[in-house]
Amino acid sequence: MADRDLKGRVAVVTGASRGIGRAAALALARAGAHVVALARTQGALEELDDAIGSAGGTATLVPADLKDLDALDRFGAGLFERYGRVDVLFGNAGILGGLSPLGHYEQKTWDEVMTVNVTANWRLIRSLDPLLRASDAGRAIFVSSGAAHRCTAYWGPYSVSKAALEALARTYAAETATTAVRVMLVNPGPLRTRMRASALPGEDPETLRTPDDLAPHILRLASPDWTETGKIYDFPTDRVLTPQMPA
Repeated sequence: MADRDLKGRVAVVTGASRGIGRAAALALARAGAHVVALARTQGALEELDDAIGSAGGTATLVPADLKDLDALDRFGAGLFERYGRVDVLFGNAGILGGLSPLGHYEQKTWDEVMTVNVTANWRLIRSLDPLLRASDAGRAIFVSSGAAHRCTAYWGPYSVSKAALEALARTYAAETATTAVRVMLVNPGPLRTRMRASALPGEDPETLRTPDDLAPHILRLASPDWTETGKIYDFPTDRVLTPQMPA
C-alpha cells in the first residue's frame, strides 16, 4: 500500500498511546489520515503526537477514559461539528482484568472489563455511526482475540468480552451491509504487548511479532478499497475468516 493513500481522511483510534493502538495511529498518520487519538495518559499521547509530527502527520489528542460512557457521546458530537464525518474507527482499547477462576473475580473487575471491551465500543458505534455513514467509505475495525473462541481456563471476563465484541461488530456489519460502511474484526494473535507480558510473564518477547508488524494490515482494512464486512482478519495466518454459522 502506497504512502498517503488515506490522505485527508479522519481516523479515530482508541487505546492509541501504546501497543497496537500506537502502531496503528502512526501508520494511519503516515498514510495521510488525520488521527484522532484517544487514551487515558496525557503524557503518552503527547509522545505519540511528537512521533506523528516527526513523520509528517497530524493528530488531535483526546485524553479520555472509555469508562466515561457519556463522554463518548460528547466526543461524537464534537467530531461532527469539526469534521462532519469519520472515515475510520479503530476500536483497539481493551483490558485483561487479570487471570483467575470465574468464581474468584470481583464484580468491579468484571464490570470494568465488560465496560471497556464491549460497552464502550457499542457507545462509540452509537455515537459515530452517523459520521461513518457520512463518509464515502466508512471503516470500523475492532480488535478481538483468539480468546473469544478458545475459552481458556482463568481468562473468563476477557474471553467473554471478546466474544461479545465479535457479536457486536458482526451485528453492526449486518446493519450497514447496504451502505458504504465496512466492519471488520482483527485477531492479532501473539504480539509483543504489555497486556500479553502481564498475562504470560514467562514468555520470551523476542519470539513474538510486534504491533508494528500488524500495522500495515490495519491500513488495508482502513482503505476505501477494502470490500469485506462482518469478517475476521486473522493476522497469524494472514487470512480473512468468515465466522462459522450453525446449520
